[in-house]
Amino acid sequence: MATQTSFDELLNTKQKKLAFFQNLILVAIADKYVDEQESDFLVNIGRRLNLTEEDTTPIANNLPLLSFIIPEEGLQKTMELQTLVLMVLQDGRIDDKEYNLCLEYARRIGYSKDTLDEFIAELSKS
Repeated sequence: MATQTSFDELLNTKQKKLAFFQNLILVAIADKYVDEQESDFLVNIGRRLNLTEEDTTPIANNLPLLSFIIPEEGLQKTMELQTLVLMVLQDGRIDDKEYNLCLEYARRIGYSKDTLDEFIAELSKS
């Protein structure tokens, strides 16, 4: 996974941080349930990004209206996909809706299903 330095370098504006966090939340709620591990993961990422409850409340209040925000930078796209996969793996099972959202994100950033499956295989080992 990306290091803290990578997070700070890639997500160097509040807008990028919020977009990334929004993408994570969309995957977290895909199966209509956020368990404790997923919640803890979101809180930890939010802390690493220095996001406050005030920052994230508009995301939580507008979930039905939200969709993925695709970053422009290639390295950020890859880091986000890896982190989305880590979110999916938090509860120890991969829900179809979560997987399909990750696949949608992967395709929108130019990655294949095979690449997504490779990320899942690699990250589920760690």
